[in-house]
Amino acid sequence: MIRGMLAAAAALLLLSAPPARAQVQMIVNFAAGGPSDIVARLMQNEMAAALGQSLVVRNVVGAAGTIGTAEAARARPDGQTLLMTPVGPVAIQPHFRRGLTYTLDSFAPVCQVADSPVVMMTPKTSGLRTVADVVARARGQGQGFPFASTGAGSIPHISMIALMRLANVELNHIPYGGSGQVMLAFQQGQVQLFTDQTLLIRQYDLHPIAFLTERRNPDFPEVPTMREQGFDLVYSIWSGLYAPAGTPEAVLQRLEAACERTMRHAEVVAGMTRVAQPILYRNRAEFAAFSRAESEKFRALIEAAGLRAAE
Repeated sequence: MIRGMLAAAAALLLLSAPPARAQVQMIVNFAAGGPSDIVARLMQNEMAAALGQSLVVRNVVGAAGTIGTAEAARARPDGQTLLMTPVGPVAIQPHFRRGLTYTLDSFAPVCQVADSPVVMMTPKTSGLRTVADVVARARGQGQGFPFASTGAGSIPHISMIALMRLANVELNHIPYGGSGQVMLAFQQGQVQLFTDQTLLIRQYDLHPIAFLTERRNPDFPEVPTMREQGFDLVYSIWSGLYAPAGTPEAVLQRLEAACERTMRHAEVVAGMTRVAQPILYRNRAEFAAFSRAESEKFRALIEAAGLRAAE
């Protein structure tokens, strides 16, 4: 009788206990060691604590971030899969690449976490010091002068297309799988020009040629902007979290609250400052409106530039 009562009590406890929450995966659509990966790993521990769940960062790379983004779009909309992405894969690539299996509407925005300035950079041994140097070398070498990007249709690519049009020069675009691969190409002398996020300058001891910002960067006050060097180009790379479309409202609210707590945490703030990723937090509603506006802006730019034919 006692054994029966104990068994019944144990069964009752099992039925009444809250279900264990599954592990959350945060898909990063670029390679380990790149800016998106660094931001995700800075957020990882505090985000897990805020959710009360374990959280793993998983890099799913390729095709300028679209492979990982497509996988996140296909995931079950239950809050167990998140996408950490910069602007390109969600706001640019759906207008740029043919045959993608997702659009911006495939996602529910959760929060924006950062907005990083973009800088044109080069190895210190390249001899390139100004935008005028770049233009002169491009005119001297013609289409053979290469520049790197993290994929066709990325901000590093689009910003250089804009420069080529303003300067009336042609450059040879060489896409790589991530900024780490570009840095290896720098070291091997395969390419000498790259436009991307600021943290790479000190990390790899590079020469910053020009910031694509409204004003000079306070961390590099000696480096002029593109505008100061005669080219009206302003770009940044923002990053944020998305869930698959169809994720329930209550789950999105919980994710949003966890993201806000994470981006206010002192260790996260210090880490983001250390790696030159300025925090710019936008809540769900703000980020949804911003994402939509950015997507429309790049759609218009790509159509006007005739870039849609890219595969």
